Amino acid sequence: MNSEKSTQLLSPTAHFSVLLSPTPRGARLARLLATDWMRTRDLPHRVAELSVNAATHARLPGRDFRLALLHCRAALRIEVTDTRGDDLPHRRRPAPDAESGRGLLLVEALADRWGVKLGPVPRKTVWAELDLPQART
Repeated sequence: MNSEKSTQLLSPTAHFSVLLSPTPRGARLARLLATDWMRTRDLPHRVAELSVNAATHARLPGRDFRLALLHCRAALRIEVTDTRGDDLPHRRRPAPDAESGRGLLLVEALADRWGVKLGPVPRKTVWAELDLPQART
């Protein structure tokens, strides 16, 4: 008797991480990957803006940025790590006709919490968390 075994995951992966180039293409790819990962898990995908900010503001030739998504029962955490620990994010008030400068305002408006973690040098990680509704039993 020849029986084949199949491997089946009992629960979806609760962590996703990818290293991307700090270019406009890398930013678009980060947004697409984050949105797809969250969508396939029926999670809100409102804060993919963090990845675009990292690619835009952390451009150093040859230095990539890391996008990490972590899902636990109570929250979704999005982390973007880059090598510009010397350049911390701060709120700006863009001109009404400006084409950029609203990324952190969007993150602040959409996330329940966000912050910055420094280190190891020269890195920083900007993170945002979304509280998730508790599943009904």
